[in-house]
Amino acid sequence: MNTWKDGHINVGDVKLHYVENGTGELVILLHGFPDFWYSWRHQIPALSESFRVVAPDLRGYNTSSKPEGVDSYSTSLLVEDISQLITALGESKAIVVGHDWGGAVAWNLSMMEPEKVSKLVIINCPHPVPLLEAFWSMRFQQLQKSWYVFFFQFPNIPEEILSQNNYEALQRMVFGSISNKQAFTEEDMQLYVEAWSQPGALESSINYYRANWNITQILSIKKDHQASFIKRFPKIKCPTLVIWGEKDVALDKSLTFGLNEYIEGAFKLVYHPEYGHWVHIEAPGFVNNTIASFLG
Repeated sequence: MNTWKDGHINVGDVKLHYVENGTGELVILLHGFPDFWYSWRHQIPALSESFRVVAPDLRGYNTSSKPEGVDSYSTSLLVEDISQLITALGESKAIVVGHDWGGAVAWNLSMMEPEKVSKLVIINCPHPVPLLEAFWSMRFQQLQKSWYVFFFQFPNIPEEILSQNNYEALQRMVFGSISNKQAFTEEDMQLYVEAWSQPGALESSINYYRANWNITQILSIKKDHQASFIKRFPKIKCPTLVIWGEKDVALDKSLTFGLNEYIEGAFKLVYHPEYGHWVHIEAPGFVNNTIASFLG
């Protein structure tokens, strides 16, 4: 890790912190909630043997810029950050790998600016259409798992509760939800707490949900308007790999069914039955080998 380049880069109105290693075709690694670049600590050394790997802290996280206001975390701005990051790194396109919210950004970048993504890898993040349909159909199993999305809509309360007692509740959400209890060391946990403790970081990360998953607005879309709403999401044209840990406590496996309907390019879906949402941390060898095979 000591050889990895660590820096900040301006993309539009924000400055993103990033870690970089390796040479070759650019691979961008996008973390989720409530992670930061360190979520990819097992993937960076493996991928950088063949690629130039860059793992940024998304806006609002760790030491990246934290613009104020819910509207500063809309999907369009998150996508533009990564599009401009690719350009700022001197490239016209990249292989994009995303987990959780990073996966949501990756899905949308592939739809909104397809010329920027040569290949797409998604880890435990649903395509937006199946997730919308799960809410619209009031599918109980997914609604039950998505309790935190509803909770995060309240102002101030989630931040207050999650930050109490050295982020005890947030630690339980992450470290208590995994099957492989050796996946996070005490040092790892401390680094996460330090990232969460950055001024404004917790509020900014929760604003992702407030800006993009306002449940009241989503559920207010009438049934006869849902089909036209879905048409806003063009099909993915690049080769796409989805890796899914089946024991995900937040996202139901059913969200992966029928994904080929939304992808025109070559598509592969790989499950891991023993691990869940953080499968890239719980089973890094499996994930690294799967990605390496897909990238050729």
